[in-house]
Amino acid sequence: MSHTAAVEQVLESTGNMNNELAALKFSDPVHTVYNPLEYAWSVHREYVERFAGTGLKAVFLGMNPGPWGMAQTGVPFGAIPWVRDWMNISMEAWNGIHKPSREHPKRPIEGRDCSRVEVSGDRLWGLMAQRFPSAEAFFRQHFLINYCPLVFMEESGRNRTPDKLPPEEKNLLFQICDRSLKDMISALGPEHLIGVGKFAENTLKRLFNDSDIAIHGILHPSPASPAANRGWAPQAEQKLVEIGIWE
Repeated sequence: MSHTAAVEQVLESTGNMNNELAALKFSDPVHTVYNPLEYAWSVHREYVERFAGTGLKAVFLGMNPGPWGMAQTGVPFGAIPWVRDWMNISMEAWNGIHKPSREHPKRPIEGRDCSRVEVSGDRLWGLMAQRFPSAEAFFRQHFLINYCPLVFMEESGRNRTPDKLPPEEKNLLFQICDRSLKDMISALGPEHLIGVGKFAENTLKRLFNDSDIAIHGILHPSPASPAANRGWAPQAEQKLVEIGIWE
């Protein structure tokens, strides 16, 4: 598959997923749901068009957006300084971000103007920037996507991860996300799939265990993880070297 065809398939799959996700309803304690692949589509589209490729060495998979990362930027683990300064996303794309139809008062969408930095994204993209001279160099052989694009918030503003949804709601959501992920991986054609955190790793094993793609996992860079707080980057780097992704 050509680069252009891979990009088109990823974008088409994302559009189809968005259409299906828009029809879902979620019950208490979920109060507000964001889909940054809708209101921050302009940045996400540029991320895919510039950086998605085919025949990759590895695709990294995250779970779903954080409030100060992808929720603001439309880029997985998208801590703003890295999306703005390392990926050099254009001002035209940033200016295309708009407010979600229903905004949680404690989780405003400010895009490029958001002053909060997502720690997980800062750690993850910081490691990639240490290993590679530019974003373009990293993305030549790697790409990063999230399994679920939705952000679930309780009335307090507290984040609620998709695995904590009621079984009926979770099953419908996962069916949609499964289809989209399979389409994207088919387009990207990686040698390796790397789950960032246990949820992502288990999802990859569930969907791709019978494929020829090697499946691995690395520690999630969340500050809620005591292990990650003991030096996430060296641990992740060592694991990626051990499994042969990096030299």
